[in-house]
Order: sequence, then C-alpha cells, then structure tokens
Amino acid sequence: MATDTVSAVSTGNKTPVSRQGKLFRIYNHYRLVISLMLVALLFVDPVNFDTRFRLLDYYQFGVVGYLALNGFVALIMLAGFQPGQRHITLSILLDILIMHGLLFTSTGITNGLANLVIVTVAAGNILTPSRMGTFYAALAAICSLSISGWAVLTLNGPGDDIVRAGSLGILYFAAAFTLQYVSRRMMRSEALATSRAQSIVELEQINQQIIQRMRTGILVLDRYGQMRLANAAAEELLFGASTSKGIPASRSRALPQPLKLGLEAWLKDPEKRTDPFQAAPTSPLLQANFTQLDQKRGDQILVFIEDMSKVTQQAQQMKLASLGRLTAGIAHEIRNPLGAISHAAQLMEESPHIDASDQQMLDIIRRHSKRVNGIVENVLSLSRRMPAHADLVDLVIWLEEFRDDFLQTQETTTLPSNLILKTAPDVPDARFDKSQIEQVLVNLCDNGLRYSQQQLGERKIELHVGATADGERAYVDVRDFGPGIATGTSHSIFEPFYTTDKGGTGLGLYLARELCEANQALLSLVEDDQGGCCFRITFAHPGRMI
Repeated sequence: MATDTVSAVSTGNKTPVSRQGKLFRIYNHYRLVISLMLVALLFVDPVNFDTRFRLLDYYQFGVVGYLALNGFVALIMLAGFQPGQRHITLSILLDILIMHGLLFTSTGITNGLANLVIVTVAAGNILTPSRMGTFYAALAAICSLSISGWAVLTLNGPGDDIVRAGSLGILYFAAAFTLQYVSRRMMRSEALATSRAQSIVELEQINQQIIQRMRTGILVLDRYGQMRLANAAAEELLFGASTSKGIPASRSRALPQPLKLGLEAWLKDPEKRTDPFQAAPTSPLLQANFTQLDQKRGDQILVFIEDMSKVTQQAQQMKLASLGRLTAGIAHEIRNPLGAISHAAQLMEESPHIDASDQQMLDIIRRHSKRVNGIVENVLSLSRRMPAHADLVDLVIWLEEFRDDFLQTQETTTLPSNLILKTAPDVPDARFDKSQIEQVLVNLCDNGLRYSQQQLGERKIELHVGATADGERAYVDVRDFGPGIATGTSHSIFEPFYTTDKGGTGLGLYLARELCEANQALLSLVEDDQGGCCFRITFAHPGRMI
C-alpha cells in the first residue's frame, strides 16, 4: 500500500521551503512580465519622454537593468537554483528600491509605478509573513515620502504629492498587516491539515501492520471474485505463500475454486453459511465468512478466512483434557488389575501343560494388555504435554544429526533400516522445539519403516527437506513405500483413536499433529501418484511466529 509523502512544515513564522520556492517563482514571473512591459513602453512614445521624465537616461538604464536582473534570476531558477530566505528578502528589498528609483527618475510619486510598489510590499508579506514584512511597508513609505518631499522642496512640486505619498504609506501598512494576518491563518490551517494528514498516514501504517500480522486471513474482493487486497495470513492459508512485494501483487492470483464457489453461493443467498473447505490438499481446513464492505455501493466484499483446525484442535483438547483427567483418576485402578492380568498370563505361559490353543489365548491377553497400557500412557502424555520452547534451527544440519541418531536406535531390528535424506538448495531456517519435532519424526519414521517392510520386505523411507513456493518457510516430507492410505480415509487419520492397525492405539498421528501445532507448524498428508504415503511438516515463518 503506497503512502503519500507529506511535506514538513516549519514552525514559527516561516513558510515551508517548497511552498516558499513556488510562490517566489510565481512572483519572479510577475517581475519579468512587468520589466518587459516597462521596456516595451520606451518604444511607444519616445518623443515626449524628454518633457515628462526628470532623468530619462537613468530611467531607461534602470528599466533595462531591472529586466536583465529578473531574466538572470529566472534563468538560474530554471537551472535548478532553490532560493533561500535571504535571497527572497534581498529580492523584495531591491524591488522596493528599484521601483522608487524609477519613480524618482520619471515623473515622481504621481507615476503609475507607485501602484506596483503596493504589489511588491504585498508579495513580500506573503513570502515573509513576519516583522520583516512590516519593514518592507515602512521602507516603501519612507521612500515614497522622501521622493515627494524632495520634489516639493527642490522642484516646487505640488503639496498634494506629500498627501498622495502618505496615502500610499497607509496602503503599504494596510496591505502588510492584512496579508500577514491572512498568511498566518493559512499557515496554521496548513500546519493543522499536515499534522492530521501525518496522523492519518501513521494510523494507516499501524492498521496495515496489525492486519498483516493477524492470524485471521482478510481479503477484499469485487463482485467477480477478483482480489483487491489480501493480508499475509490470507496468502499463507489460501496459497501457502506470502508475498513480500506488497498487497497489490495479490491481484494476479485467482481464488481457489472452493472459495470461488462459496462466494457465488453467498451472493445468491447472503444468509447461508458456507461450508468449510481446503484450498489445497496440504492446506488446513478453512472457513470463509463474507460481508459487504460498502453497504451503499455493494461492489466490494470483505472475506474473513479462519483456520478451522484451530477450532477443531481446541475442541479436541477439551475432550482429551477431560479424558486425561478421567484417565489420571482411574489409571491406578486400571493398571493394577491390568498388571495382575499380565502377570497371570506370564505365569500361565511357564506352565508345562499349556497346549497350542491356550498359548494363542495367552498371546491375545498379553497383546491387548499391552495395547490398553499404551492407550493409558498416550492419553496421560497428552494431558501432561509441556509448552514448546522454540529455537532457530538449521534444518539440513539438524536432520543429518537426527538421521544418525535414529538409525542407531534401529540397529536391534532384524532387517537393516535405510533412511534417505534429500535436501533442496536454499532451505530457510525454522523455529521449533527440537525435542517435540524429534518426537513427531520418530513416530512418522517408525510407521514408515513398518509399512515399507510390509509392502517391500525392506525397511526404507525418504526424508526430503525443501522450501515453500515463496521461499520463506521450510518443510520436511517423510515418505514411505508401503500400501498408502485408502481413499476416503485421509481426513480421519489425524483423529484421536482412529487406526487401521489392530495393534495400534490410534493416538500416534493425532499426538504428532498436536505437537506440530504447538510449534505453529502444520502436519498434513500429501496426496500424489508416487505410491506409498507422504506426510509433510510445514514450519511457520521464523519471523512471524507468535
């Protein structure tokens, strides 16, 4: 979002430099036109100049010199010269003195040039609305009275010249005081307007920062679904990337098809609530809420994009917290009889009179006792989960260390384990709790090795670390070579107690997603045609975590 540059306003009685320069440029154009007209009048009636003008040669020299001075000032300003306060003051003083010099060498105070002095005094008070403006009026009045007094004393001029000079002096002061008052009022109004404009710009920047850092996605659309504005959260939720080139870059993006269908349904029936959707297979479940941005015109639509996984997570946390409290309360009552059952089964196994059918029953008892104990342990671990302590991590180096440590724990298995690590160039750092994400990777790798062994007869998985499309966030893929996930069950695999393994508890993937979300990362299933199963951990932007 572009912001307008507001000119700085000087305090006191000084006008802004840029405004002062523009006004002086206009005044210099006026002076140049006046000097051209005075030179042109020399050629209109040159015969009668000798009788009407006191010092014709000096008058002609003064007019030509005045034109040359104004032309020179115009040229240097055209070349880029920026006049300062002292240059403006000197120009006004010279104009007052030159004009009175022309009055003195022409017909005196009765000449029409005296009216031009009023314009000069007025311009000086506009350009310098201070005590200096009063000095301009006083200097002009003194010069006018001096010229008329000299004419009465030395040339026996009429006494009316002194009255006229006094009247001109009153006009000079009246113009000075009036324009100083008006200029001060204008400056105060301009300063107030500039201050308010600066406050609006600052508030706009603050609002933009707040909107950009909100976790809720915000979009502004037209009636045809074209994006006008989007914050960073909307970019990440809808497209899995955030733009660093500003909001207008979002206009080139097309809305995801589910959101576009939701917009069309809302336009037909604004009272109907749209269904949650996924912008992409690896994106979280989203909920869009639409509202008119302008109730009168109705041509812009404000869209709030909320991550439904957070709401689902909160509901599941409440459910598991209650379940955890219940489990903690009865764990002792469950484990004591469970331990007795397991111990009795072990004693029965040692009996020499156990046949094959009884041995099979004992195996069932032992296996399900272990499963019940695992369920109790997992629920208790969920209720006791510690908050994440995130560190900035170089993923490539950390995954190499994880691979070495993980393979060492697999040396006791009957088949060797093969963990292939693939890294993309320019992988950004990620911020997370190492112990919690390590627990997630161990869970995913154990599952992957087990399913790969079932399908291929060998324990083999791949880890791929890369960057998202915007290059600002890192992700890790864990791919196995097993049978994959059955169609239609991909949305259920992260639900608690859902499992397709008869020996599983159904809490492994749920716990893994919970740990990822505690680190503001997203654990999702990548659905592609490469076979097997691929889980992706997409980490949050390290600079925008909250």
